[in-house]
Amino acid sequence: MQSKSEYKKNLEAQLWKIADELRGKMDANEYKNYILGFIFYKYLCQKLEMFMDESLKVDGKTFKEAYKEEKYKKSLESYATKNLGYFLTPNCLFTNIVNDAKNKKFIIENIQKAMKKIEESAVGEESADDFVNLFEDVDLNSSRLGKDEEERNSLISKILLHLDEINFQFDDDSADILGDAYEYLISQFASEAGKKAGEFYTPKEVSTILAKIVTLGKDEIKSVYDATCGSGSLLLRVGKEAKTVVDYYGQELNQTTYNLARMNMTLHGIGFQDFDIQHGDSLTDPKHLSIRDEGGFEAIVANPPFSANWSADEEFLKDDRFSIYGKLPPKSKADYAFIEHMIYLLGENDATMAIVLPHGVLFRGASEGIIRKFMIETKNYLDAVIGLPANVFYGTSIPTVILVFKKDRDKNDNILFIDASKNFEKVKNQNFIRDEDIDKIITTYENRQEIEKFSHIATMDEIIENEYNLNIPRYVDTFEEEEPIDLDKVVDEIIKLNKESQEIDKKIKKYCDELGIRTPF
Repeated sequence: MQSKSEYKKNLEAQLWKIADELRGKMDANEYKNYILGFIFYKYLCQKLEMFMDESLKVDGKTFKEAYKEEKYKKSLESYATKNLGYFLTPNCLFTNIVNDAKNKKFIIENIQKAMKKIEESAVGEESADDFVNLFEDVDLNSSRLGKDEEERNSLISKILLHLDEINFQFDDDSADILGDAYEYLISQFASEAGKKAGEFYTPKEVSTILAKIVTLGKDEIKSVYDATCGSGSLLLRVGKEAKTVVDYYGQELNQTTYNLARMNMTLHGIGFQDFDIQHGDSLTDPKHLSIRDEGGFEAIVANPPFSANWSADEEFLKDDRFSIYGKLPPKSKADYAFIEHMIYLLGENDATMAIVLPHGVLFRGASEGIIRKFMIETKNYLDAVIGLPANVFYGTSIPTVILVFKKDRDKNDNILFIDASKNFEKVKNQNFIRDEDIDKIITTYENRQEIEKFSHIATMDEIIENEYNLNIPRYVDTFEEEEPIDLDKVVDEIIKLNKESQEIDKKIKKYCDELGIRTPF
């Protein structure tokens, strides 16, 4: 029997091989929709069949056997949608369609019906938001899959046959492995596609830091929120760091990525009752404002698009999320708009928010400077500033910073600064934050330590003296003194080089004389 680590490694390798069938036909940002969609389709089929077979044991029947009897049909569909959130008839299951693929039959129409059935079965149910239009990016009639129907059918059949060779284990030891493998694929696609895909994927190391910060000292998080949740990796990382997360909330602007986030939640075993992922712009069309009336979110994590454009319409000055600051962030940089939106939804009691942003938020002036000063001086929200290494995100080499906010800070007279920009390992063209680097950051934050050339607890007097400029080098001195220069050695080296130069000149003159031409000196 394979160990958990062996199973995970083999699963990742096999899933990545499937991508080879589409590589070259389209870029990674396109073919990921097909690969991830098919994986999710197989997962839902296998999960449904196993769940129904187990439930029907008392009747001595399998799901496929029971569905042949008219008296079972209605109750089976009702039972599945109530517990799993969706339903599929046996003829739409992956096992049946892959058998047709083995027999070289036309399968595209049946797959389309199956995916449509999954979406339609949730209509009117509590799970409707989690399954509506879930497979809309899996366009099986796209010319990118082949010039004609036969070619497309052949390619899709190959992919399903590859998937058929993979056994998705559902036992307790392996329950989360498929979800992790799925997320591994997302990270690989982000790496291949660069910025376009990297916009929705936060590297695991950065996610881990954010998740550890918002879960410090807690075994249970009642609610976690991400206003720009992408594929959901950040939310799920919080779930790994806390023993229990009761409810996951997120909003995502990109339709394709929104679909991906809902799939990712389900594949990680998060029931449809326990997550609420919404589609839309969280700044202009926020979906979770009602949570504030319930006390706000206990944990908030986010990696918003860096310095994105937004409308900055004057109407926002009437919006409670932005009005208290007196100024709106500039149209060309929505960084503080995202901060304000999420702080508004942050709970009052022992709630923490950690957000990744570009360094400009630390020192830019004008309206951003006014907002930053208000957050620090008047509201006392900012708890820590953590500088990360450059080149840790896919598609951008810029250094980033984590800002940590709390509404009930014990230490209201200081801000902790950590400079972890030099703590990483370089692998090819990418920098990676190591486990020991993460541990150092978290330990320093948790204990609020002062470490030479790494961290500093800045008093409000220091912040004021720097006119609320939070640029990290102003607070953490990382200057390394170079060894004193031995001038005598420098002079000796110059004399040596001069002698060598003279010898070379002599040789050049000799060659020039032999050739009967002038010397170049």
